[in-house]
Amino acid sequence: MAGIDTARIMKAGLELAGWKKMPADSAVHVRGSNIRKVLIAVDVGTAELLLAKSLGCDAVIAHHPIGVAAVNFYKVFDRHVDYLVEHGVPRKVAREAVDKLKERVETRTHADIYNDVVGAAQAMRMPLVNIHQPCDEYMRRTIFEKIQQASRVEKVSDIVRAVESIPEFKNAATGVRVRYGSEDNNAGHWALVIAAGTNGGYSVAKAYFQHGVDTVIYLHVDYGDLTKMREEKLNGNLVVLGHLAGDSLGLNALADKLEEEMGVECVRMGLIPGGNKGK
Repeated sequence: MAGIDTARIMKAGLELAGWKKMPADSAVHVRGSNIRKVLIAVDVGTAELLLAKSLGCDAVIAHHPIGVAAVNFYKVFDRHVDYLVEHGVPRKVAREAVDKLKERVETRTHADIYNDVVGAAQAMRMPLVNIHQPCDEYMRRTIFEKIQQASRVEKVSDIVRAVESIPEFKNAATGVRVRYGSEDNNAGHWALVIAAGTNGGYSVAKAYFQHGVDTVIYLHVDYGDLTKMREEKLNGNLVVLGHLAGDSLGLNALADKLEEEMGVECVRMGLIPGGNKGK
């Protein structure tokens, strides 16, 4: 079978989410063609590029933003506004909460030396792609369906059990954690807050809790944000699923698609086993 090009790899990622437009946190950094073997990893640096070359890979697929996608990362956070409004938070309140998050991340990434990995890939002539939000969107939909299909979602513990039945979460060293509130509490009105770039932190969780959402589900959370919730004694539950498990779910789906539909061999570096074939 003939190899594929980097544009087709990006399209495969978009197809996972049913999207046609590439989001700001994803990019084809170094174009290439005749690709038959790829290395897929959550985070890619120069070491991973060298490893891919030594393994005979024709391209590298990263998950987390690098290069210009890292600079533009904050632009996808506006999806948090849509989620908040969907769950009954007034748009003005939602916008204020998300703008705080955007400013914090944009300020940090503005200082980053953002082009070193892309420069290394260019020097090595190694095709390089990063696909972030589309893989996360696939992950979000999978988790949402699993919770919806649960025999009951009365307690917070029911959400925990539903997510832990997904192979990547079941196989993870990091279990699903209730970081705020209790598994014994009623789940009530719950919101799955994933595939909006990053977790919403303190400001977004507070907006949910103050406008009728009882349980917020994040993939990960910073300790500082968690501390603020505890200090303010917010009324609600925060379930944190696990970063690597969630990212592995989306990347395994991408790898399955590339292998099964396009005949591309995928070296899954550091991913938690799961996917369609139980790898």
